[in-house]
Amino acid sequence: MEWFITLIVTFFAGMGAGLGTGFAGMSAAAVISPMLITFLGMEPYMAVGIALSSDVLASAVSAYTYKKNGNLDMKNGLIMMLTVLLFTVVGSYASSLVPSGTMGGFSVSMTFFLGLKFIVRPVMATKESMGGVSPVKRAVQSVICGIVIGFICGFVGAGGGMMMLLILTSVLGYELKTAVGTSVFIMTFTALTGAAAHFGIGGAPDWTVMAQCVIFTFLWARVAAIFANKADPKTLNRATGAVLVVLGTAIFLFNLL
Repeated sequence: MEWFITLIVTFFAGMGAGLGTGFAGMSAAAVISPMLITFLGMEPYMAVGIALSSDVLASAVSAYTYKKNGNLDMKNGLIMMLTVLLFTVVGSYASSLVPSGTMGGFSVSMTFFLGLKFIVRPVMATKESMGGVSPVKRAVQSVICGIVIGFICGFVGAGGGMMMLLILTSVLGYELKTAVGTSVFIMTFTALTGAAAHFGIGGAPDWTVMAQCVIFTFLWARVAAIFANKADPKTLNRATGAVLVVLGTAIFLFNLL
């Protein structure tokens, strides 16, 4: 019976995480961590490590799908990625020094309210408008924002994807599809770094739980990314907003439990 409960929990955790990743470049840890902690009684630090490992393939397949459809800014994404990678390790180490109860709750309100933002005030920027930003200014912004995003991603294992999406759309002026594509591209490497750091510090994970989370997250992220790249901007904003609002509400309820 225990294996069945584990399967159900990892399936729904992977589904929520995959949809969030494919639609919005959201970190899988925002969904998987609270579910593993709440329903399987897993130690929070290890749950974050498993969630970050689930992010790797899910983000990679999503990035490939967005790149294939011309919705990934590789050049500017690399600048932010390098900074994010460095500070993900710093954040991961810092998170090992704080009480477990402080982890995992940061992204709940951000996920919910960012979802509302996409519904009420959709991102309607175009690729043409993106070209009007100075390359030097964008590079400097990417470094500064990368420091903040990387530390948050490594520290709480969640919120990094949401912060990245918010910054790419609101600060750097990206249109939504390119923002999500660039976000999942960066999250592929930050998740890999964060997972390695977590397991290096906290020890080996529960391999069965990790394998199930990785597989389910990967499958649902692929489905979401394909749909997102075919949708028109207004529909994508609404779909992304709806997914984030539902996930934010679900995470809040999980935390109450």
